[in-house]
Amino acid sequence: MAKKPTKPARTILVTGASRGLGLGIARKLAAAGYNVIAVARKTNKDLTAEIAQAKRGKRGALHFVAFDLGKIDAIPELVRTLRRDFGPFYGLVNNAAVGFDGVLATMHNSQIEELVRVNTLSPIVLSKYVVRAMMSERSGRIVNVASIIGYTGYSGLSVYAATKASMFGFTRSLAREVGRLGITVNAVAPGFLDTDMTHGLTGEERQKVMRRSALRRLANVDDVADAVEFLLSAKGQSISGTVLTVDAGATA
Repeated sequence: MAKKPTKPARTILVTGASRGLGLGIARKLAAAGYNVIAVARKTNKDLTAEIAQAKRGKRGALHFVAFDLGKIDAIPELVRTLRRDFGPFYGLVNNAAVGFDGVLATMHNSQIEELVRVNTLSPIVLSKYVVRAMMSERSGRIVNVASIIGYTGYSGLSVYAATKASMFGFTRSLAREVGRLGITVNAVAPGFLDTDMTHGLTGEERQKVMRRSALRRLANVDDVADAVEFLLSAKGQSISGTVLTVDAGATA
């Protein structure tokens, strides 16, 4: 009996995918069988190792594309190039972000502008051009990576919080705009994660964060990556305009 032709892997674009949460999401999706495009300013040994692992795994694939998402005017050409080289987009994970701490009164205007450009303007413009391609396919998934800081606030992170809060309204409104075309738009809001960044906290600071969580621990990168994978999967087909919080109960 003739074998059924194998469907090509669905292509998902993940931004800020060279390290931390973005790399964890890219790794998870490649292992799940997706064709993942990891976009970041530059590669590193961790991303190179994950690309090699994806090749050995022979399920999905992981590719690196160098791009500075702060260059807003170059985004349309990036999307055209990626679509030409990799085919139709099934998913977009807007993960790339920068974070400067410091009180608003003394933060330099250039830092404020960079936070807004990379964390808010860039994902909106990137989504604009990717969703156009999805509209022609009448299907697609967009997941925006926000943060619980967007609704809890945090001293010294007012501008960062503003950029992440903007993703909530963007997610819910875009979901209404494109839902009739079979495209879902959701967000995940991680809390403090068990990463190298939180390992830099003092023991007391780390314990304080953990005590505030209902589960008395921190969520980890895989927890958030699992949530993203779920929203991209067939199991998430009827979920749109939702913010999924992954914080080990810190905001419970």
